[in-house]
Amino acid sequence: MGITSRYQEAWEGFWSEAPREPGAVFWDSEPALTAGIHLALFEPHLTAPGLALVDLGCGNGTQTRFLADRFPRVLGVDVSAAAVAHARDADPAGQAEFRQLDAAEKTEAEQLHAELGDVNVYMRGVLHQCEVADRQPLVDSIAALIGERGRAFVVELAEAAGPVLRGLVQAAGGPPPKLAPVFAHGIAPGEVADAAVPEFVRSAGLTVLASGSLPLTTTEFTADGTRIELPSNWLVVGHPG
Repeated sequence: MGITSRYQEAWEGFWSEAPREPGAVFWDSEPALTAGIHLALFEPHLTAPGLALVDLGCGNGTQTRFLADRFPRVLGVDVSAAAVAHARDADPAGQAEFRQLDAAEKTEAEQLHAELGDVNVYMRGVLHQCEVADRQPLVDSIAALIGERGRAFVVELAEAAGPVLRGLVQAAGGPPPKLAPVFAHGIAPGEVADAAVPEFVRSAGLTVLASGSLPLTTTEFTADGTRIELPSNWLVVGHPG
C-alpha cells in the first residue's frame, strides 16, 4: 500500500525545519525517561536478544542511539529522509545505522527481513500518527520483520491522550511551542481506540505477550513548569509459540 505523498511531504517538511538541538522536538525526550523504561518492560520477553533491533519510526535517532548500546546491531528507519539525515548527523560515531523505509509498504519490510533475518522491533508512537488505511499494513510489516524468533515492543498514545492534546491545542495562548509545528505541518495526531491496537496485532497473525499502561513523557512543560505527559499503552507482541 505505502504512504501517501501528502503524508510523506508533511514529515519531510517537519523534519527539514526541526531544530537540531536535543529535546527541541515535542516527543524527543531523553532515553532515561523513554526507551530506558520501555526496555525494562521489553527485555524479559525477548527470546533471542542477540538479534538485530529495528527502531521503526526512529525520527532523529535519540532512542536509537540508546538502544545501540544494548543490542548487537541496531537500525533506525523512518519514512522521512530529513529525519534520517538528522539521525546520522547526531551520530558521528556511528553507534547505529539509519535508513529511509516506508514501513506501511510490506514489500519493503520483507526486503529488510531478507537482509537481516528475524529482528526485534521497537516502535514508539507511530500508529497514531499514521493515516487510518496505513495502520494495519504497518503492523503487518512488523510481523514480517520479527519473523518467528523476534519480538516487538509497541507503545501508542491511549484514547485518554486525546482530551489532553486537545486541551493543549485549544489553550488561550495557543499550543505549546514544541507542539505547534506538528499541527502546522499537518501531522495532527489521530486517535486510535485502545481496543484497536490488539486487533491490528491479531489480524497480523501475532499474539500479545504482555501489555500495560504508563505515561509517555514529552519535552514540553505547562506554564507552571510541569512536564507534559500523555497516557499511553504498551504491548509486547510476537508470533505464537
